[in-house]
Amino acid sequence: MSHENLDRVIALAGIYQAVNCVMRIARNGATDTDAMTPCIHALFEVDPKTVDAVFGEPGAVVNGARQIVAQITGQPERTLEMTRYVVQVIKLERSLSRRPDMLARISQGIEQAVLKREHFALLHPNLIAHFAEVYSSVLSQLSPRIMIRGESLHLSNPDNQNRVRALLLAAVRAAMLWRQVGGTRLQILFKNRQIIEAARHYIDTHAV
Repeated sequence: MSHENLDRVIALAGIYQAVNCVMRIARNGATDTDAMTPCIHALFEVDPKTVDAVFGEPGAVVNGARQIVAQITGQPERTLEMTRYVVQVIKLERSLSRRPDMLARISQGIEQAVLKREHFALLHPNLIAHFAEVYSSVLSQLSPRIMIRGESLHLSNPDNQNRVRALLLAAVRAAMLWRQVGGTRLQILFKNRQIIEAARHYIDTHAV
C-alpha cells in the first residue's frame, strides 16, 4: 500500500470521525470523548510532521476509518445522512480555501485558542465554545450551510450547539488536510477499493 493512500484515508477518517460525533450529539445528546478528542486536537496542529500526528496518538481516528468502511460496503450499516454531511464539509472547505481573509480569521482564532489551552483542558466547555464561535463567525457565512438534523431537545442545548460547531470546524480542518494530501471527491466515487483497503489496513494496525 502506498504511503499516499494511507495518508489520504487517515485524513478522510478525520472527517468521518468528526461527523459521526456530530450525529451522536444531535441524536443522543452525547458522544464518545475518545472519539471527539482527536478531532479537537487536530485544530491545534498547524504544522504537523505527519498526517497521523495531526490527530494525536497513532490510530486516533480508527472510529472514522470504521465509518468509511461501513459507508462504502454497507456493513454493518450505510447512513446516507453521514455521506451528505461529509460531502457538505468537503464543499465548505473548498469554499473556505478560496477566501484568504476567512482563512486568516480562523488562524487568528486558533492562535487565541492556543493561549486558552494554558488554562483549560482540551475539551473544556470554554475552549469548545471558543471554537464554536470561530465556526459561527466565519464558516457559517459560506456556502453550503450545514444544517444538522436530530432531536430538538439535544440541539437546543447550548453546550451541544457549541460541541457540534466545534466538531464541524474540526471536520473542515480534516477536509483541508485531505485535500492537501491529494484527496478529491472523485476518489470517493471511483476509488472505493483503494480507500477500503487503506481503511482496513489502518484499522487492523491500530484497533485493540
